[in-house]
Amino acid sequence: MKNITLFILLGLMTAVSSCTIEDQVDPNGPSITSVTNDATTGELDLLVYGAESRLRNNRDSYITSTGTIARELYLFDADPRNTEDLLGKDGAQLDNNTFYLTASYGNAFIVVRNCELLLQGVANTTAVTTAQRNGYEGFAKTIKALMLMNELMRLNDNGIRVDVADPDNLGPFVSKEAAFDAIFGMLDEAYTQLQSAEFTFQLSSGFAGYDDPAGFARFNRAVAARAAIWSERYGQAQGYLDNSFYDLNGDLQEGPEMIFSTASGDILNPVFRPLNQSGDQIIVHNFIINNLKAGDTRISKFNERPNPTSQDGLNGTHESAVYPSATAPISIIRNEELILIAAEANMQTGKLDDAVTALNVIRNAYGLGDYTGAVTEEALTEELLYHRAYSLFAEGHRMFDLRRYGLLNADYLPIDRPGDQVFTQFPIPLNENQ
Repeated sequence: MKNITLFILLGLMTAVSSCTIEDQVDPNGPSITSVTNDATTGELDLLVYGAESRLRNNRDSYITSTGTIARELYLFDADPRNTEDLLGKDGAQLDNNTFYLTASYGNAFIVVRNCELLLQGVANTTAVTTAQRNGYEGFAKTIKALMLMNELMRLNDNGIRVDVADPDNLGPFVSKEAAFDAIFGMLDEAYTQLQSAEFTFQLSSGFAGYDDPAGFARFNRAVAARAAIWSERYGQAQGYLDNSFYDLNGDLQEGPEMIFSTASGDILNPVFRPLNQSGDQIIVHNFIINNLKAGDTRISKFNERPNPTSQDGLNGTHESAVYPSATAPISIIRNEELILIAAEANMQTGKLDDAVTALNVIRNAYGLGDYTGAVTEEALTEELLYHRAYSLFAEGHRMFDLRRYGLLNADYLPIDRPGDQVFTQFPIPLNENQ
């Protein structure tokens, strides 16, 4: 790469997962050279804005691909691969070179590349103070860790690249364990830097309350708490929660969001679908509908269609109503998830009464009253997974939750058609060219 412009990088660049990226020039934008060598704060800010903006892209692909595998939802649209490949129809295998893998993966590494350029730029400029440098680096490392973790969870035991600083000389794929070690390292470095940082850039209103170093540090610790659960390092979770915005008595919806608008050049919520339309529907799996407890007000997340719908031998009576409009925000992480993380961490570390306390917050928020079942790890695991299924419906968690507890298999999940399969991970993209 010699002279790729910021315009290309933020909008049109091929994902860094490819081993080569074509040089292109935007005569109206600053070059990569100008960003990585004595950049101005304005040029550095563009990388921040680009990274935050791209967090939103292809979120629908991430959610529908993992949700279909976990029998959480179906995507009924014109592409048969959504109901064939992802469900292993007639022995089909996941394709290593198609949209349900590469869209999310490619976007994640564009964001990671933005963050890498920001880190390089900050390291080679005289335009910022030490506190400002800490601010840029704390932001970049946190967002980089978040995006790497998302794709690591999809690829699972296939591992992932974490060293992508030089797109012409990418580091090797590393194991899941090693990747998590690197992710925690990034998050911890960022958290330390945020303690003595200054933000000269402005984040969007989706980060209101988390748009200064102190607030962003709380967000960083929330991401680390999620990482502790996803990596099954349960003993670390509570320490991260204590320094996050976790609050047993707080607003469940509190937390940073991805925001959308109809403004020129902006994008709409990619997971939103108008209700009761024909074609392009996110259909709720009957397994989810049939297992909802009586009185659970999370039923509002599901719209019962006037007539059941079907495609490719699959059917459903309800569709997703999680997002009420095309400009509705998407949560990045919120207090509701942190409370569920606290419940899981306590359960896994033998603090069963504390786990019940956290679960009761969720139960009472949705009209179910206090838990009265057995206070055993087995019973509380079932209770926890129930609440994660409905509190985090269609947010990209279900596949990983079931896998973590050995339930991502045909013995637990319904098989929609004879010959369908349950996959536990996505393949490495073809263009990684290991």
